[in-house]
Amino acid sequence: MAIPGFSMVPTARVAFGVDRVEKLGNDVTAVAGEGASVLLVADLGLPKLAERLEGILKRAGHKVALFTDVRSDPLGRQVDDAAGKARSAKASVVVGVGGGSTMDVSKFAAAIARADKPADYYELANKPLPADGLKKICVPTTAGTGSETTRVSVFTNAKNEKVWAWGDELRADLALLDPRLTVGLPAHLTAATGVDALVHAIEACTIRRANLLNDAICYQAIRMIVGNLKRAVEVPDDLDARGAAQIAAAAAGMGIDNSGTGIAHAMGHALGAIGHVHHGRAVGLCLRAAIAWNAEVSPARHALVAQAMGVPTEGRKEADIVADLGPAYDRFVRSVGLAVSLGKDGLCGGDADRLATATMAPENKSMRDSNIREIKIEDARRIAEVVLTAA
Repeated sequence: MAIPGFSMVPTARVAFGVDRVEKLGNDVTAVAGEGASVLLVADLGLPKLAERLEGILKRAGHKVALFTDVRSDPLGRQVDDAAGKARSAKASVVVGVGGGSTMDVSKFAAAIARADKPADYYELANKPLPADGLKKICVPTTAGTGSETTRVSVFTNAKNEKVWAWGDELRADLALLDPRLTVGLPAHLTAATGVDALVHAIEACTIRRANLLNDAICYQAIRMIVGNLKRAVEVPDDLDARGAAQIAAAAAGMGIDNSGTGIAHAMGHALGAIGHVHHGRAVGLCLRAAIAWNAEVSPARHALVAQAMGVPTEGRKEADIVADLGPAYDRFVRSVGLAVSLGKDGLCGGDADRLATATMAPENKSMRDSNIREIKIEDARRIAEVVLTAA
């Protein structure tokens, strides 16, 4: 069979190392010059880290303005406010430190800071992003979303729809990975963000636009997450496990940046919108419900995912390997402590129609269309029921 054509694009420059954040001042100088004005977009729950980074930047001779009004599933209004803060501070670079929501806000605010249109104007890539955005540096404190290596920012618009902006203008100039910054993340968030990265890697190498070069990145990310996430959850100060998970998350971000996501994200975004379920947990539960269904039409690709997850393959038929993938995935997400039941989130099987309808909404079309298997409303309803009745 001929190898299908594909294209790959450069990702952010990545710098990794324990305590690498101490060189942040030099990094800002490298991308924005000496004495730069910096907008530091920081997670509200990380005041000590924000203070530390502010000190690092000021000692390097930079001016710093701080913005902390960021929530999980951030609002377009918060992106606009951050962009306004960047303008008033005359910033030339925006540094985002925190989880995926914080980095999404920081990248998007940097991209539109010199424009006069609000964040909602650019939703779903309906309009091109401005070409004259500010420089961007991302410093993740989780190992999950991969926002530091993608060209997308997810946000909630004025109509309370979970949407996204996309474009080269959202690519970070530097992704700074320092595993020590993830040590304080609670176990349940370490698990949820790590599962998010796993879903990214699995979807990126199984959807319609998957390609062989990108697959190599994704399979390695899967192996690293499966081999290290449980350790990172159980022994939070293990910097080797934390570092491996952080590298894997960045790699999985590269994976989805080059090929996209599928049903787990189409339904996961919908689940986040209707039930305010943490994104990583939402996509993890949705893939749990859909992975075997997808594998029915793409057994070869899913057999390779199973192998990367550690399913025995020696001397076994492809069908038997694929049959073990769903149970192996289920065992893994449970082993890291991901809560499978949504009962405590106020959701039940009776919400299946609502979740299915939200999955089929226009803002989720690109993800549905990328999935390896066509998704009809009846498919969405059946998968939604599995998600909502899991125990």
